[in-house]
Amino acid sequence: MARRRRSNRRSNRGRFAFLYRLLTFVVICGAIVAALALFFKVETIEVEGAERYTAAEVIEASGVGVGDNLFLMDKYEVAARIHSTLNYVETVQISRSLPSTLRITVAESRSVVAVEQEDLVWLISGTGKIVDTVTIDAGKPYAHVTGLTLREPRLGRTIEADGDNDRACRTLVDLLERLRSKEMLGDVQEIHLEDASHITLRYLNRFNVVIPWDADMDYKLNYLLAVVEKLENNEHGTINMTQDRKVNFIPD
Repeated sequence: MARRRRSNRRSNRGRFAFLYRLLTFVVICGAIVAALALFFKVETIEVEGAERYTAAEVIEASGVGVGDNLFLMDKYEVAARIHSTLNYVETVQISRSLPSTLRITVAESRSVVAVEQEDLVWLISGTGKIVDTVTIDAGKPYAHVTGLTLREPRLGRTIEADGDNDRACRTLVDLLERLRSKEMLGDVQEIHLEDASHITLRYLNRFNVVIPWDADMDYKLNYLLAVVEKLENNEHGTINMTQDRKVNFIPD
């Protein structure tokens, strides 16, 4: 009996010790949160990378103001607000600089392509996002996409299409993202999607580049860069990339 009572006392002490440690942990966490809420307030908001938009426009879109808590804000929500409000913004990074500075770094769409539809030209970024609408005349300088009908296009939305156009739409988004990541999008003048067997790009205003629909776009674009590098600056023609691991250049 005595042995059992001693064992119970040790068990009780163990439970009380655990509860004490747990309570201490909770108190410490609460103190840390209270300190963060009390001392780390936003006093300065810095904006980097904005060209099309002013710093004031980016800050307004962020929804963050002086006096907001620097640590308790959801930086992903802040980035999402900027991205959804400012159509030309492609990426947003939010960082904190102690004790009181919030830094917002944005990357804007530098090159867009155009889809003409319903007497309007819809401008599409390298991520497939509709960033603007312009008149047909104002849309002439942009790289044009043909062979695609968009479904209910809206500013700020990623392009979508129905039926037979769905494949073309998904392929176009993938192609645009690859071109953007390789800094090639600004060198494209036309993208033709109407042929069921291949896609044709007008590239550098010198080449018609023929690529199969089911191609590995990343591989094909890297191959294209390598081929163009070997050609003379005055050469023009068709670069046929429809065969696997083989390219045919047909001069004009």
